[in-house]
Amino acid sequence: MTDLATFNPFDPATLQCPFPHYAQMRDEAPVMHIESMGMYLVTRYDLVLQIIRDVETYSSRFGGASMPLPPDDRAKLDEVMADGYPRLATMLTADMPDHTRYRRLISKAFTPKVIAELEPKIREITTRLIDAFVADAEGGTGSMEFVEQFGVPLPVEVIAHALNVPDDRLADFKRWSDDSIAGIGTQISIEERMEAERGVNEYQHYFAAELEKRRTEPQDDLLTNLLNARVDDHDPDIEDKRPLDMAEMLSMVQQLLVAGNETTTKLLTESMRLIAETPGEWEKLRADPTRAPKMVEEALRLTTPTQGMFRISTKDHELEGVHIPKGARLVIVFAAANRDTSLYEDPDSFCPERDNLRDHLAFGKGIHFCLGAALSRLEGKVALEELSRRIESFSLPASNDFSYFPSFLLRGLTRLDVDFVVDDSAKASV
Repeated sequence: MTDLATFNPFDPATLQCPFPHYAQMRDEAPVMHIESMGMYLVTRYDLVLQIIRDVETYSSRFGGASMPLPPDDRAKLDEVMADGYPRLATMLTADMPDHTRYRRLISKAFTPKVIAELEPKIREITTRLIDAFVADAEGGTGSMEFVEQFGVPLPVEVIAHALNVPDDRLADFKRWSDDSIAGIGTQISIEERMEAERGVNEYQHYFAAELEKRRTEPQDDLLTNLLNARVDDHDPDIEDKRPLDMAEMLSMVQQLLVAGNETTTKLLTESMRLIAETPGEWEKLRADPTRAPKMVEEALRLTTPTQGMFRISTKDHELEGVHIPKGARLVIVFAAANRDTSLYEDPDSFCPERDNLRDHLAFGKGIHFCLGAALSRLEGKVALEELSRRIESFSLPASNDFSYFPSFLLRGLTRLDVDFVVDDSAKASV
């Protein structure tokens, strides 16, 4: 138990394990004003869902997931950003009707068919990465650092492939992704923010050139699909029928870049930790690989890589007896809602046999449901299938300190050391 009156989400100990605090908030103050942040944290499942669904009272035009800056620092950052394209509010930070237009257009480029057709490539990358660390094993046993050797490269290569990024730019691609999330839910210096925005400028100029190239040299890729996406002239929900302009496309690609790898890296790594800490789960998966999707869903619920998201109150109102003024910033805490005892029995346990697995909010709900959800689920499924086929057993050695990145919005392990035993009977690759 903690004194909620002095609760600090940036406290290092809290960042490492926020869940006991969230449980206390759900019970004692499910809508809690954090004066030091000037925000309201909403932690109970039914209230989070209420906010997600009420798009008129709770706006998504929060401008960005970083903490607000003092005016002088804001001016410095704006000067850096002036060297790039405008940072537009699309999808994640847009309300209807703008959001409807953006979602319609991106859905014409990033279709279920496009995602499904990525599975062979995902399996190819997965098996190649496994081959690499298995090859270093001696006598059938080996060690690896999971984040660097598997958790990062798999989703980075997959989304880079979807965006037709050449292999020699993969390091830049990952760096641009890191720059895009540098200030989200964490406290960094203005110098670090400026450096991150310079990286975003670099990303923008690279992809702007690639998009321009697609105008005269179209390819079978996501960039060409995005460039050619058009709204149906007879769509009654959209008045603005314009195709996407350059700044809009760059904003969408940036969101795909982040959604396509950062959260999946955290999901993959946490899945291995959870399975290792739950006796019998790896053996069940090896005996029945069709369990993989259920294990991915339960890992998503428990880990919730995107721990929460902002909303802005559009009017004075009350929520669970708490006065919320117009213009107030709220954080809907998905990670807390996903462990609500009203929805899940024994919510802190890893249990892939739950009946209501997909009721979790790891990808949000409603109009802002994560665009990359299907791709993340597919990567998680393929990864568990191929890892369980090649790895007979694994454990987490004492070298692990299980440190998490210092963000209260994006939660993931900085590293994960794994000792493993190879299944020699399995084929090396597909």
